[in-house]
Amino acid sequence: MKTIGLVQNESYNPLILKILIQTPFKKVNIMSEWKEYKFRDIGIVVTGKTPSKNNPEDWGGEMPFVTPTDYKNYGKFCKSADRNLSRTGIERLENKILPEKSILVTCIGSDMGKVVMNNTKVITNQQINSIIPASHLVESNFLYYRLISMYETLRIYGGDGTAVPIVNKGDFENIETEIPPLPEQTAIATILSSLDDKIDLLHRQNATLEKMAETLFRQWFVVEAKDDWQTEKLGNIATIQNGYAFSSKDYIEFSNNQLEVLKMGHIERGGGLRTNPKTDFVPRSEKLKRWILRKGDIVMAMTDMKDNVVILGVPAMIDKDDKYVLNQRVARIYLNDNTKLLNNYLLYIQLRDPEFIALLQSTANSGVQVNLSTESIKDCDIIIPPLELQQEFGVKLTDLYLKKESNSTQIRTLTTMRDSLLPKLMSGEVRVEGV
Repeated sequence: MKTIGLVQNESYNPLILKILIQTPFKKVNIMSEWKEYKFRDIGIVVTGKTPSKNNPEDWGGEMPFVTPTDYKNYGKFCKSADRNLSRTGIERLENKILPEKSILVTCIGSDMGKVVMNNTKVITNQQINSIIPASHLVESNFLYYRLISMYETLRIYGGDGTAVPIVNKGDFENIETEIPPLPEQTAIATILSSLDDKIDLLHRQNATLEKMAETLFRQWFVVEAKDDWQTEKLGNIATIQNGYAFSSKDYIEFSNNQLEVLKMGHIERGGGLRTNPKTDFVPRSEKLKRWILRKGDIVMAMTDMKDNVVILGVPAMIDKDDKYVLNQRVARIYLNDNTKLLNNYLLYIQLRDPEFIALLQSTANSGVQVNLSTESIKDCDIIIPPLELQQEFGVKLTDLYLKKESNSTQIRTLTTMRDSLLPKLMSGEVRVEGV
């Protein structure tokens, strides 16, 4: 038995250790039982379609209409969609309906190569090519992971680096992949799904913890707030710092001692750090010291696109010391001391409030992009509850965020485990015994 490529210097969740320890692996040099197929041979390929804008009656029903923007940044399944099709819309696109556990692949634009599954019937737009797996040849969960492992291949087929990378249906159908026998597919998918299921559970727990913290804050410090409570301009109680202007030539290959450049893409739409952002790294140097982030620092996106404002003014909290260095157009915010607010958590929860974000966004300068200035951030009003209430109730809020941070640490560990195992299992470098 052998566990491979596991994360160093991280605490392991006992459940996942059990999964890995009980899973025997063997290393082999050949994949004699694996067969090569084209995508068209292992299922039905369906390219989505968007109903005409001239048919408003197509919308408003119960069938999810999925686009790449509905993909989550974590998890295997696309769980919902922003829009739904009516019965009329479904009838028009009847040949585009995808049954449960189809594999959806973005095949155009910057999100080229992103993969999800659906856990209910859906119809997609034309940016997505999907495979309805042939069950006698390929297991759905395995095919999902197989396509995840082919991310770079898909991008090459799409002309990565061109103005608008795209893989049309014909080219997509002819992409080749190697597939093992069904029992081995199931064994591989079981291992990887065990990790993903735990990651998904932790994400759902974090969403619940975040909602609890928001509810408690609003109840204690907004609904029950007194008229005589103090407010302060953010700039009076906290430091607001802009990032360093990196260029692409500053970036280097990853190694354990480099700094990860924290960009706006690290911030989730609803707030918090993304699990798997696109990453760039830079070497450590004396000139970057003042931009190295500390655990508990708050970061905030200062720029967004005018036609699609989703992260402008949205904050996240740094989860680890000495890991990230701040990029330009991202603000770093931290309390000067604890005389007004006891800790950064009590500031962060105010900055995450949707009403606060909307008010801050209204101050942005508008153009092709919308931009926040450090001065507009400094000028925001922050509630200062009495210290005795912060001590009484604030500790409960802090405990919720500490639990969330612990979960996030586990998510990083499990994600790294999965990402290490995935290419080895899919290349045949490591095989599962007993199948």
